[in-house]
Amino acid sequence: MLTRGNCIVGQSGGPTVAINASLSGVLQGILESENYNSVYGMVNGIEGLLQGKYLNLSETFTTQESLDTLSITPSMFLGSCRFKLPHYEVAPEVYEILFKFFTTHNITTVFYIGGNDSMDTVVKLSSYAELKNFPIRIVGIPKTIDNDLPMTDHTPGFGSAAKFVATTMLEIAHDTYIYNIPSVTIIEIMGRNAGWLTASAALARTTYSCAPDLIYLPEAAFSLEQFVEDIKRVQKERKNIIVAVSEGIKDAEGNYISATGTSVDAFGHKQLCGAGKTLENYLKDQLGCKVRSVELNVTQRCAAHVASKTDIDESVLIGKAAVQAAIDGLTASMMCYNRISDAPYQVEIVPHAIEDIANKERIIPRSWINEAGNDVTEDMLTYLRPLIEGETLVGYKNGLPIYCDITHLHNKHFFEHLEEN
Repeated sequence: MLTRGNCIVGQSGGPTVAINASLSGVLQGILESENYNSVYGMVNGIEGLLQGKYLNLSETFTTQESLDTLSITPSMFLGSCRFKLPHYEVAPEVYEILFKFFTTHNITTVFYIGGNDSMDTVVKLSSYAELKNFPIRIVGIPKTIDNDLPMTDHTPGFGSAAKFVATTMLEIAHDTYIYNIPSVTIIEIMGRNAGWLTASAALARTTYSCAPDLIYLPEAAFSLEQFVEDIKRVQKERKNIIVAVSEGIKDAEGNYISATGTSVDAFGHKQLCGAGKTLENYLKDQLGCKVRSVELNVTQRCAAHVASKTDIDESVLIGKAAVQAAIDGLTASMMCYNRISDAPYQVEIVPHAIEDIANKERIIPRSWINEAGNDVTEDMLTYLRPLIEGETLVGYKNGLPIYCDITHLHNKHFFEHLEEN
C-alpha cells in the first residue's frame, strides 16, 4: 500500500476544455481517499517545476463548489510547457533537481496530465525512478483534442473539441447559405497526423445541410488536382460548398500541403502554416467564384461554453481513477478508456503500460474513410456521436462565464509575492 505522504500534479502540452476536469478529478480522488497529506501543482509543467514554480492545491481548492468550477474552466489552471525532458544519461542534473524536490516535499506520487509528448515525460521519470530504486509512483492521465494516443478509445478533451467543431460547422453553413452566389468555404481544423477532429465536422450534417460537403484527412493522400475536380463535381449539385480540411493533409509523398521551410518545434514536429489559406489561394486561380478560408485555430481547444458533458464527466472520472490506481500500487502507466458498447454508450477506465503509449500515434483506420479519400464512413459517425453528448452547466456573472482565477499564470510578480509571504 502507498506510504502516506504528498503528491504533485502537472499539466503540459496543448490545452483542452477538459484537462482541468481531470485535474479536478485528481483533487476529488485525493480528498475522498485520504491517502495524501497535501497535493501540489507544478506551474507550467515539468519545466516550471525545474524553475521552482508550484502551488499548494490543497489550500486553493477546499470546497466541492471550487472543484466543480475548476471542472468547467477551459485550458490549464496550472499552465503548460513544451519542454522535452532530456534523457538522464545526457542531463542527470535535471533529474537530480526534480527528485530532490520530490524528496524534500515527501512526494510519493506524480500525476502528469497531457498528450503524446507529456507521456514521454512520464516514461523518462518512471525509468529514472526504477533505475535509482526511488519510492515514487508516476501515473499519466491522457488529454489531447487530437485524439491520437494509442491504447485508449478516445482522449479527454477530444469530445468537447469535436462538439465545438461540429457546432461551428453548422453555424458557418447557416452563414454561407444566405448568399445566392457560388462560393467555396474552406474550414481548416487542427490535426497534424491524425484527422479525428476534422472527421468530427461530419456530425454537423442535418436534414437541410450537407456541410461539410467534402472532408480531407491526413490519413488519406491529398491531391490538389483531385481536390479541384471534387469541388467542380459538387458545384453541379450545390451553389455553396463547404470543405473541412485537416491542418496536416499531405500529398502522396508524405509532404505537408501547408509546411513552410524546415522549421520544427522542440519535439521535432514540422511547423505547419495555413492549409486552408494554401488551398484558398490555389482555388482562386482555378475557379471563377468566391473562395474563402476559415481557420478555427485555438478556439477548438478552449471553447468551454460548448463543452461535451460526456467529455467533462469522463475526464473527472479518469482523474479519480488515476488516484485510486496509484494508491493500489500502479506506476509507469497511463489511464485509458475502454469502450464496452456504442448503444448504449459505455466505457470503463483501465491502466496501460506507458512504454506502449509514449511517442506513438493512433490514426484513423483507413476503412473509416471513404474510398475517394474525401469523406468519412458511418463507422466513424457511430464512434463519434456519443462523445459529444450532453451540455455542461456553466455559471455566469455580468453576462460572462465564471471560471477559475488564473492570476498565477500571467502576473509575473505572483511568485515573488508568494515567496515574501
